[in-house]
Amino acid sequence: MVSVAELLDDPAIKAYIRRMIGDEGIEVLRRFPGDGEHSDEELAEITGISLNTVRHTLYTLYEKRLAEYRRLKNTETGWLTYLWHLQLDRIYDVIEEDLRDAVEKLDARLSYEEKNDFYMCRDCSVIYTFADAADWNFACPNCDATLDHYDNELLAAALRKRIEKIRESLGSA
Repeated sequence: MVSVAELLDDPAIKAYIRRMIGDEGIEVLRRFPGDGEHSDEELAEITGISLNTVRHTLYTLYEKRLAEYRRLKNTETGWLTYLWHLQLDRIYDVIEEDLRDAVEKLDARLSYEEKNDFYMCRDCSVIYTFADAADWNFACPNCDATLDHYDNELLAAALRKRIEKIRESLGSA
């Protein structure tokens, strides 16, 4: 199993985790005991971080399958206790999944940009598709200014470049 310290030593992985759970979440990870399962209350006490932050961190990690829990029910009170442990060895798979999702979204956006012709109101800075612009007789529906053709090739080129870089990093270019 990969250690929290090893993961956080990698600047790219640390940045990814920071975007996911924030600086306080990283502190929860740093102070998470390496052995066994721990309740969120116990983790808040051990780490000195608020219970809400600990819970938010754990649930966010759980959504990405980087943390798991086991639920226990107190037979006397009926209260549920969640015992948590980390599954950080999955971080590389999670990052890969997120990158594949990003490529899929970028591909869809690129397709939209390539399949449409755009017109822009120079006064409002609003961009419309050809179909919408034609419906309004190439006049802005907000201010009635003439809509001018908008060249989106710079955006399309940037999308292509970003997709290519992500695919290269995934090894599927």
